[in-house]
Amino acid sequence: MSDIESLRNRIDEITIQMLKLFKERIDAARQIGEIKKNNGLSVFDEKREEQIRVEVTELCKKINLEENIGKKFLNFLLNESVKVQTDGKQTHLTIFLKAKKLEQEGKKIIHMEVGEPDFMPPPIIKSALAEAYDKGFVRYGPALGMPSLREALAKYCTKKFSADVKSENVLVSPGGRFSVFLAISTLLNPGDEIIVIEPSWPAYRDCAINAGVKVRTISTNLENNWNPSVSEIEQMINSNTKMIVLNYPNNPTGKILSPKLQDQIVDLAKKHDLYILSDEIYSDYAFSDWKSVLSNRYSKSIITQSFSKSHAMTGLRIGYTIADQGIIEKMVKLQALCMTNVAEPIQYAALKALEVDTSQNTKSVKSKIDVIVEQARKIGLEFENPEGAMYLFAKVNSPQFDGLEFTNRLLDHGVAVAPGEGFGNYKNFIRISACQDENKLMKGMMILAEVLGESR
Repeated sequence: MSDIESLRNRIDEITIQMLKLFKERIDAARQIGEIKKNNGLSVFDEKREEQIRVEVTELCKKINLEENIGKKFLNFLLNESVKVQTDGKQTHLTIFLKAKKLEQEGKKIIHMEVGEPDFMPPPIIKSALAEAYDKGFVRYGPALGMPSLREALAKYCTKKFSADVKSENVLVSPGGRFSVFLAISTLLNPGDEIIVIEPSWPAYRDCAINAGVKVRTISTNLENNWNPSVSEIEQMINSNTKMIVLNYPNNPTGKILSPKLQDQIVDLAKKHDLYILSDEIYSDYAFSDWKSVLSNRYSKSIITQSFSKSHAMTGLRIGYTIADQGIIEKMVKLQALCMTNVAEPIQYAALKALEVDTSQNTKSVKSKIDVIVEQARKIGLEFENPEGAMYLFAKVNSPQFDGLEFTNRLLDHGVAVAPGEGFGNYKNFIRISACQDENKLMKGMMILAEVLGESR
């Protein structure tokens, strides 16, 4: 027994030492973060992280520690560094909240920073909400969603996305964001790795870090038409890699992958037994050839969708996931813990919304994007024409340009756009949202041009 007690005491001592060293590491990371911020450097440094991964791998072999455990521990440490260094980082939502505060103070703002359609949800939504009350759809329900809505979504997706979807493959959630959160939080474990192709919606990274999952990024660029490299993705895959995230049409670039390139990435996921998380929320706003990952019929694919963009139901908060039944069963367990079910009146409204032809919404957004593209070209911004979604991701070709500083200054002039660095290491980019009427967009672009001229 004395030997056990001695070993326990030794474990306690080591634990205390580790915590002290961890505190030192966090303090150092915070200092590095301040230096990076002051010098306009990116928080993320894949090259540096890869260097320490190699060292950890060699050390694990040397001290006879399981490599997988060593890398998981390293990923935990790297994530903690990212947390302290990104604390307070501004994104499109930060600008949106600042804009809303200015509006409350009486200032008029042209919102070109968020992807919220300016048109109303279909009129059938209004009557459906009242009808839901009359029919008694105001009670607790199954965490998976109303059976009638799931059945309708299965038929809708089977027809629209050339897939074979059953109701057991459908999970109704409070928005596409929550679907992403559920997928990452339930299918991955702390220390696992996820590959994200940037520029990307920041929620993928945020959800992963929250779950203790390490994000590895593939940076695409304007010069290569935002095409990711399949070989680069494969080189990044290791024993801890568990998922690849796709988002096409892309937020913020509007990029659509060619069917061949998309198939190559899915085949890569199959080869390494990885999940594919495909966020297809902008599928209704595809202006060139696009296909759903559902059509690949890969059993480890998870497709997230939402009524927010297609039906302008942003405030009603309803989305859904299409996946293998086993994956859905894992996700619904966490959803049941977080909430009983999506509100039945909202689900009933979504059911009725599926009856509506939304093609006019697509035409409206395309027309608005065309306005922004035309004005951006006159201003001299650099960009790839959006093939979908509802944004223009534009580069200001000036070494002095700071997208974050610019977006805050532009806000003082009554126009809100999103800084590029919210979507990755894209400091000299801005994202312009086509979600206002065309007159407001024209005015917003005129003001943008004036402020940009002052900064050049």
